[in-house]
Amino acid sequence: MNLHFRLAELSDLDKVFQVFESAIKNMISQNILQWDELYPQKSDLREDILKKELYIGILDGEIASVYVLNNECDEQYKNGNWEYPNASYKVVHRLCVDPRFQNRGVGRETVRYIEETVREMRIQSIRLDAFTENPYSLRMYKKAEYKIVGHADWRKGRFYLMEKGVCNYDSK
Repeated sequence: MNLHFRLAELSDLDKVFQVFESAIKNMISQNILQWDELYPQKSDLREDILKKELYIGILDGEIASVYVLNNECDEQYKNGNWEYPNASYKVVHRLCVDPRFQNRGVGRETVRYIEETVREMRIQSIRLDAFTENPYSLRMYKKAEYKIVGHADWRKGRFYLMEKGVCNYDSK
C-alpha cells in the first residue's frame, strides 16, 4: 500500500471535512452514532490544523485517513487505570478513514504509522478513546494490541479508554 502521511494544511480543510461528513453518514447507516453534526465540526478541524496536530494519510492522490495527535485529553481520562501512569504519552483523536478506503487496511496502516511516529519521538505510550458501539474501531485497536484501561461517558455514550506502550517503558 502506497499510503503516505503529512501534516494537513488549511488548504486541505474542505476535503478533510468531507472525509468526516462521509464517515458520519456511513456510520449512521450502520447505526454507529459516534459522531454527528455537532462533533466534530469544521471549526474543530481548522483548529487542529492551525495547531499543527492534524495529519492526513494520502492514497492514490486522495485523503484516505485523518487523525489528530497531541497531548490533550478530556478530564474523564482520569478514569483510566493506565498501564503506564508515569510514562510520556501522546493522545490520538478523531482517527477517521474515508469510507471509500475502508476494508483496505488503511486504518491499520494509519495506526502503525502513528505508533512509529510516536516511537521516533521517544514517547512511551499512546492513549485514545474508542466508542463502545463501533465494532470496527474496537477490532482494529484490539488487533493492534491496545488495552482497555477504563471508560468515559460522553454525550454520545460510553467510550473505552485505551492504551498501548510503544517504546521501552522505564518506571524510574
